[in-house]
Amino acid sequence: MVRNEARRTQLLDAAIDVLSEEGARGLTYRAIDAKAAVPAGTASNYFASRDDLMSEVAIRVNQRLMPSDESIAESLAMPRDKALTLKFMHDIIRRADADRACYLAMMELRLEATRRPDLRTALTKTVADNLEFNISFNEDSKLPGDRMTVISLYFAMTGLIYERLTLPDIVEPMDLDELIEVLVDRAIG
Repeated sequence: MVRNEARRTQLLDAAIDVLSEEGARGLTYRAIDAKAAVPAGTASNYFASRDDLMSEVAIRVNQRLMPSDESIAESLAMPRDKALTLKFMHDIIRRADADRACYLAMMELRLEATRRPDLRTALTKTVADNLEFNISFNEDSKLPGDRMTVISLYFAMTGLIYERLTLPDIVEPMDLDELIEVLVDRAIG
């Protein structure tokens, strides 16, 4: 496999766009090459199989959705209280709004994982590792709540983002700030 990391990232970002626009059925090497504006056959030189491609896309999605180190440092300069947890939840929504393609691509990957056991294994590891990172971050940063708090907020925020991206009219009439505040209050107490 070819090892130009900048080109690999370009192709993965193109794959994310294709997934979000066309779904898993539209994710072909040819579609990735076209979206990345590279010569035909380029993507197939970087990814040995569709499962390899999708596994790497899942990792790239998580990289793109992570907050910047600067943002984390700025946030951790604040008091470690419920208000900071609330800020983190709002930051998640802001990142989802800023990079809708990533979240839509992740939804497509999850659906595809129900039909592809190898992808399910790889995606489960990626998501589980990310969840464990968040649990450890919460504990190490001495943020309020425990393991179950983080897990509860993970599921609540995942569901909220899912609804906002797929059926926005469900969430639209609600006060988003109030809804997030209630989720945090219920999780932390």
